[in-house]
Amino acid sequence: MAKLRLGIPKGSLQDATLALFKRAGWNIYADSRSYFPSIDDSEIECMLIRAQEMARYVATGVLDAGLTGIDWVQEYAIDLPSITSLTYSKQSRRKVRWVLAVPEDSGYEKAEDLEGKTIATELVETTKRYFAAKGVNVKVEFSWGATEVKPPVLADAIVEVTETGSSLKANRLKIIDTLMESETHLIASPAAVKDEWKKAKIDQIAMMLRGAIDAQAQVGLLLNVEKANLNKIIAVLPALNSPTISELSNAGWVAVNTIVEEKVARDIFPKLKAAGATGIVEYPLNKVVL
Repeated sequence: MAKLRLGIPKGSLQDATLALFKRAGWNIYADSRSYFPSIDDSEIECMLIRAQEMARYVATGVLDAGLTGIDWVQEYAIDLPSITSLTYSKQSRRKVRWVLAVPEDSGYEKAEDLEGKTIATELVETTKRYFAAKGVNVKVEFSWGATEVKPPVLADAIVEVTETGSSLKANRLKIIDTLMESETHLIASPAAVKDEWKKAKIDQIAMMLRGAIDAQAQVGLLLNVEKANLNKIIAVLPALNSPTISELSNAGWVAVNTIVEEKVARDIFPKLKAAGATGIVEYPLNKVVL
């Protein structure tokens, strides 16, 4: 039986990725002692790989596809097909940023102020390209971790990834520039994209993961209303698509089923009630595939 070799990011993204796959319909069971998690799909073989190394494994064909930040694809200047972007991280559903940060009391305000200084980062090549483009000569050192504690003794500044900036602030660092934004991508090897069966399987995974991501910010709404008030209800609903209208056994009444953004549901409930809606039900969504 043909199998798709799929890379799952090990480390900070691992738990969020396994949760995303679960919402998409796949259960992946990771054992801390093994780099080969099991999955309830006989057509997929999983392998845990650090996000920083994923692009190289996919590019060489060791893996057919994998999930990793687009930052690491660009770091190694590897040209790989991106099947879809998936905006999620270990703490939120937002993109992360790679930022240039300096001690709050350093007096540095911009990249040019760091001429001749030492920068600590895990994103070495991208950082070198950033400063080279600005014509600023710096020494870029690889950081093995705990980058926030390097300044001011071991480095003058750092380039670090952040979601909220809270860790940098807690270590008395301030952001003076953003090098790039990044999000997770499902990438594929050139050979896998040319293989009809593997490409179809990768597209299936992409569609279901994308649907799970899109559903996170949406909820379903179901309500009953008299036909005479239906236009008022439709005017209130900021629907993803046109709502589904179904006849009820009670003559003169219909059921309305639609999808709205979760953050606006709380605001439209009173408006729906005022427009004549009854039996309003909000329900969660696992996937939304458009």
